[in-house]
Amino acid sequence: MELKSGVVRPGPHILHVLTPLTSHSLLTGEVRAHLLPSKACRTPTSGSSSTGPQPLPPPLPKKTLARAWSLPTHGVLSPSPTPAGQPPRPLLGSCSVDESQAGGDEARPACPPAELPIYSLDVELGLSLHDLHCPEAVHAVLAARQLEGLRAVHIRLQARFLGGRPGPCHSHRSFRLLDSLPCVTSGDTLYYRIVQADKETWHVLAAKVPKPGAKEPHPWGLELQASLPPHFNLQGLCGVVPEGTLPEAPWIGPVVLAAEVPERTVAQWLVEAGAQRPPDFAWAVALTLLQLSRALEHLETRGATLTELRPENLLLVAPRGCAASGPQRLLLADFGRVHPRPSEALGAHALQLGRLLRTLLARVPLATPFTAGLERLAAQLARVQPSATLTRGALQALLWGPGYELRGRGTPLGPWLRVRRALLVLHLAQRAAGGEVPGLEDWLCCEYLVEATEASMGHALELLWG
Repeated sequence: MELKSGVVRPGPHILHVLTPLTSHSLLTGEVRAHLLPSKACRTPTSGSSSTGPQPLPPPLPKKTLARAWSLPTHGVLSPSPTPAGQPPRPLLGSCSVDESQAGGDEARPACPPAELPIYSLDVELGLSLHDLHCPEAVHAVLAARQLEGLRAVHIRLQARFLGGRPGPCHSHRSFRLLDSLPCVTSGDTLYYRIVQADKETWHVLAAKVPKPGAKEPHPWGLELQASLPPHFNLQGLCGVVPEGTLPEAPWIGPVVLAAEVPERTVAQWLVEAGAQRPPDFAWAVALTLLQLSRALEHLETRGATLTELRPENLLLVAPRGCAASGPQRLLLADFGRVHPRPSEALGAHALQLGRLLRTLLARVPLATPFTAGLERLAAQLARVQPSATLTRGALQALLWGPGYELRGRGTPLGPWLRVRRALLVLHLAQRAAGGEVPGLEDWLCCEYLVEATEASMGHALELLWG
């Protein structure tokens, strides 16, 4: 937020008003006419004819008129009396006048008030004079501005992470195979990198080639995938490479194109983590499962369910514009195992998420309070079988709060949420001042704090610790 300094300097229109007031013509014209006595009161000088023209006296010395531009008062009460029953009027700014302009209780400005480029801090914040004396009103305005700022950050980061997607790829576009070997091998699919050129625009895409002998995909799920709008954690399709377009391709027949090129599967990531045993692996597990719950939540809202959740069919991609060492973007790509969801199966994915979470936790090197929270969530997924929405809320609470100490004590969660939003705004501002670019975790945290309510946080704490 940029705060206006309140200092206003006179512009050209102000100089145009002030210049005639200090000119010689004004002082020797109307003002002088008021200062000189009339002809009937003048005394004739010796040697002059009373009937002849009388010489004018020497011009009066020029009077220097002081001009000043007063600062905006920003809500200071007017010195003039206020009629009973009317609210006091704040002075937004004024121009000083000389004695010839004075007349009455109020001074007339030397320039139209509509032309004054004055900005008041209280007007910008939407606060009245009465509100400034009410801490609750000030806090409400600040909380609303913080939430508005987080929404703006979230929208900009989402545009950055989802940007750069190609449009529909038609058969007349030129394609070129980059590698003769697949870049990633998932449980059912081989992924090859392909370049699609359109005039001066180039996009690196992934050709999805089914493995020989793979299970026949369910057509309902494939049709659903083709109809979905862009989603950060769902694999998006952008066209088909017709048969014969790439003679050097190591496959036969047409293949589907995916907008994102995967780097590894979750199964491969688990193997690497088991060999390296990174200390922050539990945190990475929570962020990965959070993204998976976002994808499954979207399926549930579409009336769909993933019948088999396998780590070898979950893809990982480096988010655009983020450090390579940061959290990875998860893509749910196995739409061949997506079926219509029965209306009564609200927690259809809970058991699968619980089993996957236990598999991931088996690779965590150390037992910490954070891993204990994940273990508690795995047990609740098997016992309560919550929806993907509730699971996502529980993971958000584990990652960013509120913590275990606020559970079930009747503590109002609204003040905690407002403080947490304010701290995130300050955190992002400090990092931006140092030249750091927000990453995937910042975006996910913004999403949580923008959407969170006292009720949703209460449900998350009840699921975790109830």
